[in-house]
Amino acid sequence: MQDLMKTNCLEVNDTIIIVGSCIERMQPEAYKELEKISNNIYEVCLEKEHLNMVITKLIGMVSRAKLNKIIFATVDKSPHCIQLHYIIKEIKKAIDLNSIKVLNYVAVDNKLIEIPNEIISLSKNFSKLLEFRELLYNK
Repeated sequence: MQDLMKTNCLEVNDTIIIVGSCIERMQPEAYKELEKISNNIYEVCLEKEHLNMVITKLIGMVSRAKLNKIIFATVDKSPHCIQLHYIIKEIKKAIDLNSIKVLNYVAVDNKLIEIPNEIISLSKNFSKLLEFRELLYNK
């Protein structure tokens, strides 16, 4: 695993996996599953790095590299790591990602669970979540 913020933008290719830096330690079996997908794993800690710096770094990487897939993977329930899953929407505002597949996973009980983009978008919208709650519980 390499430090995302210390990686040269020209070093990446094919499939990259961006992970919260604690995933290997906290969910080692889930991390091993990621290693089976690609050896191009880059860690970042959003308690240490500002989200905007990571977005800018990834825009530089994606715009210069020949990428087919970007995967974001974090431990579940982390208030800092969850921000990694919001990055792709910001990158899409800056550059075209139509030719790149984007996947999101959270690690729970040492297993990877894929999270659809719609759920990630919804997680940022408390008023929509409230509407769903009201529908579910008739409140």
